[in-house]
Amino acid sequence: MKILVVGGTGLIGAHVVQRLRERGHTVTTVARTDRPGVDQALDVEAASVDELRQLLAGHDGVVYGTRADDQRVLRKPIHPVLRREIVDPVVRVFTAARHEGLTRGVILGSYYTYYDRLRPQWRLADRHVYVRCRLEQASEGRAAAGAELPVAVLELPFVFGRAGDRLPNWAGPLDRWARSRAPLVVPVGGTAAASARSVAEAAEAALEQASGTDIPVADENLTWAEMIARIADVVDRPRSVSRLPAGAVRAMLRLGGGLQALAGKESGLNPAYLADVLLAELFIEPVTGRSLEPALRETFAASPTDR
Repeated sequence: MKILVVGGTGLIGAHVVQRLRERGHTVTTVARTDRPGVDQALDVEAASVDELRQLLAGHDGVVYGTRADDQRVLRKPIHPVLRREIVDPVVRVFTAARHEGLTRGVILGSYYTYYDRLRPQWRLADRHVYVRCRLEQASEGRAAAGAELPVAVLELPFVFGRAGDRLPNWAGPLDRWARSRAPLVVPVGGTAAASARSVAEAAEAALEQASGTDIPVADENLTWAEMIARIADVVDRPRSVSRLPAGAVRAMLRLGGGLQALAGKESGLNPAYLADVLLAELFIEPVTGRSLEPALRETFAASPTDR
């Protein structure tokens, strides 16, 4: 197959490209800036359907894998901004893909959509604009693709790994904290986690099968304490991890949400309602059972001067 990968030089996109080529597929990489490994430099967020049709012509499938920031704080309302970044480009890409006769697609999404289905009582889409936009991305992207172009959505948790100089956007702060002399104090709860390599394998399998389903991806489920302790071990600063009282976490998050509201600002994840998520065990079943240790070492074992 010939596959176009949007965001093909990012952390996950680069692993998807590598996996597809290992499996014998032809890959075209697209990114906003021209750099080594980019076949086509194009700002997909601003590209028209006609421009995207020219890009997609002759391909069998497309992977949409650009990164979205769920923590950025902006003036209200944030929904139009996140729609322009998360939803609208996907609609144009899959509209163009349908017109060009592509037969399969993958969106690299978020595990918050998985939890929106699993825990409707959390009202994630109502309370968090980022989750709402991820749901709109999946539903409107599939509608644009039509019945003849199945689109799989990979619902991704914390993803560990490295691709050249590309790391997860949260890796630097966690690395500095783990290497410091500061105490390690975390809330209860935890998260699913996956390696970039496992995500790439899931994307490749979805393309080969022309899957149109929602696919949660996880290698391991970790409490926050387990995650931070393992990161500290990797950077050779092993020490005990303490837990913050849940009441204190809820109070701090409510205060953060109140201060945002007073300033006329909001973020993709609303801190006023984030405690239900942060203090829960955001686990995915089943997991692959593959150890995260190699991906943890890729992410954190480098010298701090490399960050």
